[in-house]
Amino acid sequence: MTIIVLLIAILFLLLLIGWLKINPFVSLLLSALFVGIANGMTLNKLIGAINTGIGATLGPLVITLVFGMVLGTILSETGAVQQISSKLIKIFGTKYIKLAMVITGFSVGIAMFYNAGFLVLIPLIFAVCASTGQPLVYIGLSVASALSVTHCFLPPHPGPTALTVIFKADMGTTLLYGIIVAIPAIIAAGIIFPEFIKKIRPVAAQKFFDVQSFDPNRLPSFASSFFIAIIPILLMGLSAVAELFTTKGDALHQLIMFLGDPGVSLMIASFFAIVVLGKSSGLKPKDLLNKAFNSVNSVTLILLIIAAGGAFKQVLVDSGTSGYIAEYFTGSSIPPLVLAWLIATFIRIAIGSATVAGMTAAGIMQPLVSSMHVSPELMVIAVGAGSVMCSHVNDSGFWMFKEYFGISLKDTFRTWTLMESIVGVVGIGGVLVLNMFVHS
Repeated sequence: MTIIVLLIAILFLLLLIGWLKINPFVSLLLSALFVGIANGMTLNKLIGAINTGIGATLGPLVITLVFGMVLGTILSETGAVQQISSKLIKIFGTKYIKLAMVITGFSVGIAMFYNAGFLVLIPLIFAVCASTGQPLVYIGLSVASALSVTHCFLPPHPGPTALTVIFKADMGTTLLYGIIVAIPAIIAAGIIFPEFIKKIRPVAAQKFFDVQSFDPNRLPSFASSFFIAIIPILLMGLSAVAELFTTKGDALHQLIMFLGDPGVSLMIASFFAIVVLGKSSGLKPKDLLNKAFNSVNSVTLILLIIAAGGAFKQVLVDSGTSGYIAEYFTGSSIPPLVLAWLIATFIRIAIGSATVAGMTAAGIMQPLVSSMHVSPELMVIAVGAGSVMCSHVNDSGFWMFKEYFGISLKDTFRTWTLMESIVGVVGIGGVLVLNMFVHS
């Protein structure tokens, strides 16, 4: 009966979001209420579970979400993104232009949501294509693949960070594993795959942008721009290394762990960006800070979806559903990591939202991490890989890619959908290979 209730709840969720087009936050909460009531939870216990789930999930994430958006806005407004891209193009030249755009997308995607990063980099894609003569979709896929990989695999991006909270994974180790898996995924989707679609051309008017004009004398240096963009990755990587080579509990260990917290690392990078990049661009720190924080409004919906996902997860735990799921799948022929990927993939295909797919799959799979001795860090990446699979017409990213590059619906499936699926398939493949070494 418990499994049937869960299946009905998932179908109910798909109906609310996919067919009735109800806000995902409301849909997840209604599904959580259904699971609790159907499993006999008292109303007091049910609302307590919802509140606990929201608080436990959002608590470690608010600073990350806010300062991730702040850092991304500063990188864009000061011309740092343009400087990074321009310098990399000069370094790598036209022959290796995809590699330059992948690195640009990766450095920008660390701090920014996919849609925000895509919109920031679109003008640069048009400018690069105009100056090099390369096809739009060819270059666009390289950037999109890098943004997609950071979106689904790497803390401090909000999605993977939220999953690490639910699975109680170590943030530094998750980042390390994520980078290992991200490299082949980016090579496959962003470097190799575009070579097969070079003949695809726009069939409609593209959404051309007036590339924001920056005074070359006011642009920050490439070194400072790139360094500030990757500060969060450096600090979190340092914390992962410190786990191996420092004594837990001593002053040095505590300091490095503090600096390597996703929210703290993004905050440090943001303050460096305000002072260093703001000075180069001639913007007053106060004005730049206020402008950056005004952009935080755009993360509200993502924040709500993550909160509702946390509530849904906690209701599954407190209603006994999670324990039953763990018992049901113990001894199953389907490896837990593959099962997590399949569940996230199914929900992603049905709903379209990678965030909802990831949070829902995490709520279902969370008990298996402890009961079946699965690496929580690899579970984060497995769910993330499933959450980007098979993007199609119910995903906003699909339509953004189609409209901005002016390609046909058929070609959007041949490019965007296939690129996202390559990231997901290579992702789960990398996870399974890593699992052999983690549990060897």
